[in-house]
Amino acid sequence: MSVLTGPREEWRRILHEGAPQWVRPEGDRLRLGDGRLVEEAAAIYLPPCEPTKIICIHLNYDSRRVEFKAPPLVTPTYFQKPLTTLNSHRGHVSRPADCQYLNYEGEIAAIVGKPMRNVAREDVWDHLAGFAAANDVGAQDFRDTDAGSMLRVKGQDGFCPVGPGIVRGVDIREQRVRTYINGQVVQDGPVSEMVFPIDYIFADLSRHITFLPGDIVLTGTPANSRPMTPGDVVEVEVTGVGRLANTVQEIPAPAHHVGHQPTDTLAVRRVALGQF
Repeated sequence: MSVLTGPREEWRRILHEGAPQWVRPEGDRLRLGDGRLVEEAAAIYLPPCEPTKIICIHLNYDSRRVEFKAPPLVTPTYFQKPLTTLNSHRGHVSRPADCQYLNYEGEIAAIVGKPMRNVAREDVWDHLAGFAAANDVGAQDFRDTDAGSMLRVKGQDGFCPVGPGIVRGVDIREQRVRTYINGQVVQDGPVSEMVFPIDYIFADLSRHITFLPGDIVLTGTPANSRPMTPGDVVEVEVTGVGRLANTVQEIPAPAHHVGHQPTDTLAVRRVALGQF
C-alpha cells in the first residue's frame, strides 16, 4: 500500500525506563507495545528513525527561489548533513556564543521504508515509510566557507530536529509547511509549490545512491527563513503530519580559535536576513 493512501498511521519513538520504545499516540497519551499507556507530556522523545544518511535539497520551493532572486530552477542540487545533526521533538537547538545568525528552515522529512535503487518516480511512494516535520537548522555565520557543501552551516551537532513521529496514510502533496517562533507563524508554504516533487527527488538520487530503511531526505523550505534567538521556541508544522517543537539555547563558543571563524558579511546577511 502506498504511503499516501490508507488510514492515517503514526509511530513515535521515546526513551522509556532507560530503553528506546516505539509508541502510538492516543489523545494525550502514548501506548507502548506492551499495552501500557504513558503521558505524552512527560515523554522523552528520540528521533523517529535511525538513518545511514541525511540528504537535503538546496532550493526547492518557488517562494524561496523568488526570495533569492534566482532564475527558474532546471535541476536540483543537494548536500548532506552528518548523522550527528539528528535531533528530536523537544530537543534543544544550540547556537554557539560566537554566532548570531542561527536560522530555522521548516521542511518535510521523507523517510525511507524499503531499500531504494533505480526506483521509478511512480514507485517511490511504495518505498517510503512516511513523513515527519523537520527543521534544517543553519548557522549562516559560516556562509563564507565550504563552497556550497553547507558543512559548517548545516552540519553542526543537533541541527536536524525530526519528529514527533513518522506518519503515513496522508497525501503529503496536499499539505502545507508552517514554521512558528514563540507561537507566531513565520513561514507558510504549500507542498504544491515544490519545484522538484518528492518522487522526483528520490528517483533522481536513487539512480546513483542506494537508500536504506530509516534514511532521510529533507525536501526544501518556503520563503522567510530568519534567525532564531536563544530562548525562542521554534515549531515546524506539516499539516496532517504533526508539529515538531524545539527550544533554542546558547552554548559556549568552540574552545580553540582555529579554522574559519563566523563572519558578518554582506553575503551572510543576505541569506540570514533575506536582504536580497
